[in-house]
Amino acid sequence: MTRIALDPFVADLDGESARLRAAGPLAEVELPGGVHCYAVTHHAEARQLLTDSRIVKDINVWNAWQRGEIPMDWPLIGLANPGRSMLTVDGADHRRLRTLVAQALTVKRVERLRAGIEALTTASLDRLAALPKGEQVDLKAEFAYPLPMNVISELMGVDSADHPRLKELFEKFFSTQTPPEEVPQMMADLGTLFTKIVDGKRQNPGDDLTSALIAASENGDQLTDEEIVNTLQLIIAAGHETTISLIVNAVVALQTHPEQRKQVLSGEVPWENVIEETLRWNTPTSHVLIRFATEDVEVGDKVLPKGEALIVSFGALGRDEAQHGPTAGDFDITRSPNRHIAFGHGPHVCPGAALSRLEAGVALPALYERFPELELAVPASELRNKPIVTQNDLHDLPVELG
Repeated sequence: MTRIALDPFVADLDGESARLRAAGPLAEVELPGGVHCYAVTHHAEARQLLTDSRIVKDINVWNAWQRGEIPMDWPLIGLANPGRSMLTVDGADHRRLRTLVAQALTVKRVERLRAGIEALTTASLDRLAALPKGEQVDLKAEFAYPLPMNVISELMGVDSADHPRLKELFEKFFSTQTPPEEVPQMMADLGTLFTKIVDGKRQNPGDDLTSALIAASENGDQLTDEEIVNTLQLIIAAGHETTISLIVNAVVALQTHPEQRKQVLSGEVPWENVIEETLRWNTPTSHVLIRFATEDVEVGDKVLPKGEALIVSFGALGRDEAQHGPTAGDFDITRSPNRHIAFGHGPHVCPGAALSRLEAGVALPALYERFPELELAVPASELRNKPIVTQNDLHDLPVELG
């Protein structure tokens, strides 16, 4: 099996995803830092493996981890071993840790956040409208980033004063270019910051999910301090990064497909279609790290060996022709059906999917209603990906608002 090295600079994610698909449903890959693992790259096989009880989250199953081959200063250590939370356990422990979060993020409860999301969106658009006419704007920094960060922070009870430090630390957390000597301190700083937030909520609880997690632990649900801190970090990280990329990628897709942009702006096609097609075609999450095989697992005509690591390559899955037909490589907001798994599948499916969809569903139509003549300020081919193996993210999105 030929090993495919994932580009730490993410210069050509589409090309890399195509090579992964061509390698078959199970591809042998090399993560930045020379770490070997396998990737599931086809839709059907991914659905199967994501519900296979032989594929677990316990890093101690990983042969390379047991042999001491994964250094603590590996740039992706925070994604491979982020501490105990619902992300890293299975079975009864996973259900215990996930229950409160899932209850807070049901579609019905998330819908109650709509008015607040609309108000935040309007405030962001007002700030954009107040800028000097003709000035180039970084739409990611000025619009796509503040909305999800403010929403998830309010949900979790995180003070906006912590946002600059969170942004700085998460930039290092996700980047493959973080110098190894800075990784241990970055991980420690994240832990210190989130511990401070949890301690503050323990002293002054509020109407937020962090306070609810603390209360649950005190009422006999047996959440440890480590589990509460790591769950808060997980939700903040996933709750804003995915939505930023979804909004940015949708804008780029619409700007590079003007006929389809006309269809949605005229009301011929609903915004929901834009969101779902963006999730499939230019998914916010390129690869999810990391699961481990407790025994040999057959995947198509190949075998994922016992003790080996598996990543899920969502960038490859979204354009799998076996699932989405011969036009899988095309952006098409009229696509029906559109059965992607961009938010995962099985027990670990993203509990924040409804919230991310709602935020994009409010932000995108409001943006184009306010600025219908919005244009990219540079050709799409000149937009630069950030060096993040897990997130399909841009450095910036320069636009002219018109």
